[in-house]
Amino acid sequence: MTPSISAGFRAVALAAVAAIVLFPSPLLAKVFSPDSFTLDNGMQVVVVSNHRAPVVTHMVWYRAGAMDQAPGRTGAAHLLEHLMFKGTEANPDGVFSDIVARNGGQENAFTSQDFTGYYQSVAADRLALMMELEADRMINLILSQDDIDTEREVVREERRSRIGNEPGSRLNEQATAAFFMNHPYGNPVIGWDHEIQALTRENLLDYYRSWYAPNNAILVVVGDVTVDQVRPLAEKYYGAIPARELPARIEWREPPAAVAQRITLADPQVRQPSWSRRYRAPGYVYGETEHAYPLEVLADILGGGTTSRIYRSLVVEQKAAAGAGAWYNPTSRGPSSFGFYGTPLPGGELGPVEAAIETEIEKLLRDGVSEDEVQRSIARLQAEAIYARDSLQAPAQVMGGSLVIGMSVEDIEAWPERIGTVTAEAVNAAARAVLSGDASMTTLLLPKTEKGDG
Repeated sequence: MTPSISAGFRAVALAAVAAIVLFPSPLLAKVFSPDSFTLDNGMQVVVVSNHRAPVVTHMVWYRAGAMDQAPGRTGAAHLLEHLMFKGTEANPDGVFSDIVARNGGQENAFTSQDFTGYYQSVAADRLALMMELEADRMINLILSQDDIDTEREVVREERRSRIGNEPGSRLNEQATAAFFMNHPYGNPVIGWDHEIQALTRENLLDYYRSWYAPNNAILVVVGDVTVDQVRPLAEKYYGAIPARELPARIEWREPPAAVAQRITLADPQVRQPSWSRRYRAPGYVYGETEHAYPLEVLADILGGGTTSRIYRSLVVEQKAAAGAGAWYNPTSRGPSSFGFYGTPLPGGELGPVEAAIETEIEKLLRDGVSEDEVQRSIARLQAEAIYARDSLQAPAQVMGGSLVIGMSVEDIEAWPERIGTVTAEAVNAAARAVLSGDASMTTLLLPKTEKGDG
């Protein structure tokens, strides 16, 4: 077991460790036909039935992540995630993982800025056992100093290997710290090394006792079960845990960004230079939320694959780049970002790539997108949900990742309708709102010569 430090789901998002919030959008949840109920102690339960195979995915999401740590305690959420596998009185010394393995299951966990989660994929007739194990460690975790010291070094090595030894990750970490002036999103999920070293047993217990409670959790079960089968099990194992008073959450807000920022990292390890630019953007639940759905469409038009504007222009037509595109993710509790990236052809420089993408942005702001482009993008986005039907993990990711930031089942169900009503006018208004002005963060990752020149 090696818990993830990314915002995404461990099994599919390890490659994006530096991209803390690269999480799937709630695509066409109507396809999943979820059932939902709430236990008396406040724990929300969501069930998505899929009888294609006799297996289930069992996930518990906590509405607490790195942004909920006390000042000076970065890394607490992620280190605690590691320690959750160490044991309880009933299941000590890693017995949890042994039981899952003996029952033919797979397990893992993930931490992001917004949430922490744990999952097991097992045969459907082992669901009750997974609930018993997960409910036990929700309230009965034992934290020994030896385990803390051991896992602290595991985390520090994880940080060295995935950030310290990766120039792109180091650049992203520095850029993110500068991009967010006030919001805790500026701190890395894995934590700053000096604060990881300083975390005490009491710090970790404070976080655990504050946030690991049934009324701060969401249970998502996907697979060969029905809501009538899940309900009595959830009531038996999770319903017996009393609710707990939760700390007041800080309503973090970013001040207006007024200047353009530029960060360059030159490193001998870099073989292929790369360029990126990000702009602060709203999401589904933060900021000017009316722009979220239009921005999803805009990101698809600009950077959604090989037929997108930017790829077609830079890679296919101009042959100025080996790769280029755009990204946007509205699924976060706090501010999001809308970004662009590009890499030159082998032996090429970043200047022409940057100039070409800036030209595309200027063209967008001047001429806008067409209604035809919008409709084709909407059709592509809605079609993506079809491929999620056979998955036991995608519905769990979509439902859990959306609910945990404050969306409702109804919000998720309405996604196809809402994305379907996006117009060219709305997309152009969103583009102007986010991409106009000079307040952006540009990063350049460059090779470094022996003389030290970038």
